[in-house]
Amino acid sequence: MKKSILLLLYIFFVHTSFSQSEKKIEWWNPVNSVVPVISGQAWPSEVKSVYHRFPERAEKSVREKVWNLSKQSAGLSIRFWSNADSILVKYQLKEAIDMAHMPATGVSGLDLYSKTYDGEWLRSWGSYLIETKSNYSFRIDDDSESYKKYGREYQLFLPLYNEVEVLEIGVDSKSSFEVLPIRKEKPIVAYGTSICQGACASRPGMAWTNILERNLERPVINLGFSGNGKLETEVIDLMTEIDSKLYILDCLPNLNPNTDDTYSLTIDAVKKIRLKRPDVPIILTTHIGYADELTRKKSAEEVIKLNKELERAYNDLKSEGLENIFLLKKQNLAFGFDMYVDHIHPNDYGMIQYAMVYEDLIREILKESIGDLSTTAPKTQSRDIDIYKWEERHQEVLELNKVDEPKICLFGDSIINFWGGEPVSSIARGQDSWDSILKPLGVRNFGFGWDRIENVLWRVYHDELDGFEAEQIILMIGTNNINSNSDTEIIIGLETLIRAIKIRQPKSKILMIGILPRTGKEKLIKELNLKIAQLADSEAIDFNIIDDQLLLKDGTIDESLFTDGLHPNREGYMIMGKQLERIIKDK
Repeated sequence: MKKSILLLLYIFFVHTSFSQSEKKIEWWNPVNSVVPVISGQAWPSEVKSVYHRFPERAEKSVREKVWNLSKQSAGLSIRFWSNADSILVKYQLKEAIDMAHMPATGVSGLDLYSKTYDGEWLRSWGSYLIETKSNYSFRIDDDSESYKKYGREYQLFLPLYNEVEVLEIGVDSKSSFEVLPIRKEKPIVAYGTSICQGACASRPGMAWTNILERNLERPVINLGFSGNGKLETEVIDLMTEIDSKLYILDCLPNLNPNTDDTYSLTIDAVKKIRLKRPDVPIILTTHIGYADELTRKKSAEEVIKLNKELERAYNDLKSEGLENIFLLKKQNLAFGFDMYVDHIHPNDYGMIQYAMVYEDLIREILKESIGDLSTTAPKTQSRDIDIYKWEERHQEVLELNKVDEPKICLFGDSIINFWGGEPVSSIARGQDSWDSILKPLGVRNFGFGWDRIENVLWRVYHDELDGFEAEQIILMIGTNNINSNSDTEIIIGLETLIRAIKIRQPKSKILMIGILPRTGKEKLIKELNLKIAQLADSEAIDFNIIDDQLLLKDGTIDESLFTDGLHPNREGYMIMGKQLERIIKDK
């Protein structure tokens, strides 16, 4: 039996090696990138190694144990686009491959995820060898024409408990490979213990910070240090350097109720953060409890004492007038003993629970609700990949907003995207009307080809309206939902979007523009626009239509003003521009 297994393994590896040898593999090394590409890294230009979590200067300020743990790649990942049918990774590790309570796949392994064109996550798998010199071969079984031509977005999560010394990603030389730079959205920063670092996930993708990053689709900076998350001033100082969306302090499992002053440490940490980041939300997380609390009285008593001290600190901070501080209680974490590997570390079941509880609280804090309907569930998309990269355009918008704050933000789909302006699109059919009419008004193009309501909602949640005050937000979105959603679902989605905009731009006037008519759906859209007008009235925002000159007397669209019965041509955009100018000036 043993000989048969060995023979099968031999045949498998020989076959794999032979198959790969038939192809010319091109290897890419992150070290050679001219721009930062390691996601989850807060100090990309200051690290000694691209796989370290702290800047090199931190070695002089933090304790030696913390510094050594910061060299482990927990929470780091690499994002890229590829159409390869096999993605290879070879890498070299510095430390022990596994631990007694955590497998090599979690301590030292990799995890590869990708996204569909509709923004749904997929997980890739394949063969691997985890040693000091390790390798993975991820097989991608997708023979669709779209994948062969364009590929899709991938995210490779790095080891949780090992230091990566060298890493290379390889694909067939005939395949495409494009690394994605670090995202510009503000990250969530989590400071904690071994649980935060990832113990004892079976693989990197199952660490709760990585689950949270995928679910929120926002960068998460993992500052978990096994056995050494102790609310230390030196680490807090480093955290405040990060322009964060939200901070998490989850250190109680590493504090001793008899020797550590949990109360003072918490007070000092929060006030230090508040001094430099006065408005950023802070979550204080209680001890999750031990698996043996029901059978070991001392364990239960330690947890009670620590949590009481944290809650006392929270209440005193609130009574002093410090706002935007939140307490995540043990009962809300709701851990059962089957969620642990040992007495304290979560298994994958526990990691999912941890991430889910955090996600619910964070969405509540950041006002990023997610509904049951597809129109209320924020999503990315790449449906127009043959024309542009959706993620790339989003990052361009964020960068433009920083260097040149927009006066008027015009949100929409390809109808707006193809008009003109900035960010520059490969298609601009109305550039003359944009330059002569909309640009002088201070309008920025927030139109993304093939966007639906839920895609605009995602963009609003992901900072496209943050950091500035616009005079006006204009919405013309929903035509791409018509074939997928009922009128009721579209209206509920628009209602969710309008309220999300109001939260982020409370001083801006909101103008809703009716959906443009399209061939064969003129009557349907006219009826839908009446419902959108009613919604606008109930939300106390303005509503207008700009399609009266785009229609013939019989109510059908004037095909001479469109390229395809949906997208306006140069003359159609000029008509729209003049009408929009009149509406903006009247308001």
